[in-house]
Formats: sequence, structure tokens, C-alpha cells
Amino acid sequence: MVKDPRKPRGKMSSYAYFVQTCREEHKKKHPDATVNFSEFSKKCSERWKSMTPKEKGKFEDMAKQDKVRYEREMKNYVPPKGEKKKRFKDPNAPKRPPSAFFIFCGDYRPKIKGENPGLSIGDIAKKLGEMWNSSSAEVKQPYEKKAAKLKEKYDKDIAVYRTKGIAGLSKKAPGEEEDDGEDDDEEDDEDEEDEDDE
Repeated sequence: MVKDPRKPRGKMSSYAYFVQTCREEHKKKHPDATVNFSEFSKKCSERWKSMTPKEKGKFEDMAKQDKVRYEREMKNYVPPKGEKKKRFKDPNAPKRPPSAFFIFCGDYRPKIKGENPGLSIGDIAKKLGEMWNSSSAEVKQPYEKKAAKLKEKYDKDIAVYRTKGIAGLSKKAPGEEEDDGEDDDEEDDEDEEDEDDE
């Protein structure tokens, strides 16, 4: 797929700004030297980890300013026909409820982490998946009941939210596909699960 040259440049993270600064410093000190990318990245990463929050502050400010710039430019950006514009996600929208499995994970993850402190996030997730799959219907039932209750509440909340038409959800352009964003929210739930593991 060809990249649209009119599309605003993506927003940069505070770490990306830091690496950019390191690269500029390196170029000034060693203008003719070729850079070993993996070695350079490793050094940047180590340096970033040892920095104080105050030292990181200026890079975080740069990232915040860039985020504002990006959001402002994206508001005015119209993607070429056939390309879907990324839908604005309203922070006030009701949050999708976790599945029975995610509720189960919430209960058992600390136990697995405690018993196996060296396990990676992926290995913990794998173990939780195996535990869930081998659990009996009686063990799963309370989690499924809780998930069903949360889903019921979510369905009511989302119906109220949509009837209010917040963030122009009901103001669709003619011929525009209806996208309730439920897939996006599911991905967010999974992302949050991963963040909990870290």
C-alpha cells in the first residue's frame, strides 16, 4: 500500500526524541564514523534507564507537544478514498467489560507470578490459558456469571451513550459504514492485560 504523502507525520515518543538527540550528539562528535545500530540502540537504552525523571522531563515535554501537533493535523486530514480514517476514540465511552477468562486471569496471575518470578509475560499468559482450558465447568461458572453481569451493564451503558450521540457517533456521513469500534476495544483490553503483566 502506498503511503499518502499528505498524511501527517506520526507522533514521536519521549524515548524517540531522546534517541534522536543521542544520534545528533554522536554525529557531532564522530561525523565520519559509521554507526553500529544494535550497539548504539543498546547504549541509548541503558542511558535512558539510568536517567532521572527530571532528566527525562524535557523529552516528555517534546513528546506531549508533538502529540498535540499530530492530533491537530489529523483532525484536518482526509484520507484518500478507500482508506479508512482512524476513528477518534472517546475517553468518555463505556469501557468494554472483560471476558470470563480475563477475570480468571486477574485472580490467578499474581499467584503464578509469585510461584514463578522468572516467567515472561508470554509464558504467564500461556500458563493461564492452560489453566483455564483444563478448568472444570464449576470452576469457570462464577467467572462466566460475573462476565455476563458486566456485559449486561455494558450493553445498557453503551445504549445510553449512543442515544446521547456523544462524539458524533450517530452523525455518520451518507454511505459511511457503521463501525461501533468493538474490535478496537477488545484490542485495548488485551493491551491492558499485557500492561498489567509488566
